[in-house]
Amino acid sequence: MLSILRLGLKSLLLHKLRSGLAVLGIVIGIAAMIAMVTIGEGSKHEAIERIRQLGATNIMVRSVKPPDDSSTQLRRSPVVEYGLTRDDFERFAAITTIWRATPMRVFNNEVRYLANKLDARIVATTPIYLELRKTRPSRGRFLADTDLDQFLNVAVLGAHAAQELFGFEDPIGRSVKLNNHYYTVVGIMESRVPTAGVGGSQAAEDFNDDVYIPITTCRSRFGDIIANRTSGTFSAEHVQLHQITVSVRDTGQVRPTAQILESLLKKYHKKADWTLTVPLDLLEEAEHTRKLFNMLLGSIASISLMVGGIGIMNIMLATVTERTREIGIRRALGARRRDITTQFLIEAVLLTGLGGLIGIALGLVAPEGIRLAAEQLFESSVVKTRVNLVSLPIAAGFAIVVGILFGLYPARRAALMDPIEALRHE
Repeated sequence: MLSILRLGLKSLLLHKLRSGLAVLGIVIGIAAMIAMVTIGEGSKHEAIERIRQLGATNIMVRSVKPPDDSSTQLRRSPVVEYGLTRDDFERFAAITTIWRATPMRVFNNEVRYLANKLDARIVATTPIYLELRKTRPSRGRFLADTDLDQFLNVAVLGAHAAQELFGFEDPIGRSVKLNNHYYTVVGIMESRVPTAGVGGSQAAEDFNDDVYIPITTCRSRFGDIIANRTSGTFSAEHVQLHQITVSVRDTGQVRPTAQILESLLKKYHKKADWTLTVPLDLLEEAEHTRKLFNMLLGSIASISLMVGGIGIMNIMLATVTERTREIGIRRALGARRRDITTQFLIEAVLLTGLGGLIGIALGLVAPEGIRLAAEQLFESSVVKTRVNLVSLPIAAGFAIVVGILFGLYPARRAALMDPIEALRHE
């Protein structure tokens, strides 16, 4: 076997350019396969992780402004009333399958520290928020039950909000101004990756600009009406709660609980001023999309490898024609048809195997180069990469299989030659 390998390598090296061109198709096919899988896995992994951050056992109900409120009701009154209520929260908390629930009010407001100001997203909530959203403070603490019970003016800043307002100063213990009231900063949240919008029910969120305050303090200081004054016009919204997040103990209880919540909301809300999001459904949909995407990548890679395999077959047929006299001499000296078949088959596998190795190396380097180039052009990491280790041996196996499939016909053609006619060949 070693002698056949040496003979095969020697034969391929006699025609370096031709062998290189034959290998090129396999290199491009394997490199494209690895690069697409690496970039695709990075993007898919990031999307799935963002959905997982929402919590697979969580259910989120959000207030939405009904379409008719944006026109008809607004003409009758400048104050539009819609959305979830505190009564809804009490009804949700009474459901036996729910073991955690937290209400939220979310709105934009200017936050100031000395001369620095930031248009932040104010999130009024409870201490349970920390557990349900699977995050934590990087410094200080989050909201506590005593803050809610005593209506304290305390605030927890998002990572970017703290940086914008305080720079290099230590925010802990200092006060920020919010709506003519001062709030003592008790904590800073760890930096979180912004989430992209998912469907029509999950809006994009950038948590790093959030300012968290107790929901009881929010009601006392802001009330339930949020006023907006722009360009001399006035509008206001009366919303008690912008979101309620509930959690069950097991994923098997998610969908039955979601159905109960939906029936309650339909019963007590005469208009469609709410939307329900189940991250578990989004996660399963993302996993299904991931499988379909992998099938698509496999199909594209198969086509690329087939084109490369045709090139290998073409080169091997030309090699068989050139070495007809050599085949006749070997047969005359006692070589069997099986020996001739093995020799040419090994040469084809050597070509595709070498192309596969080069393609894997190129496929691993190319996505990183694309990522760095994208960072330079867009000044942000818009391309995510994640190496799927399983794809590497699969790609190498594909290359070997292509060598066998497309090298078999030329090898058999060489083996079936008549030795006498082969010796007469000039």
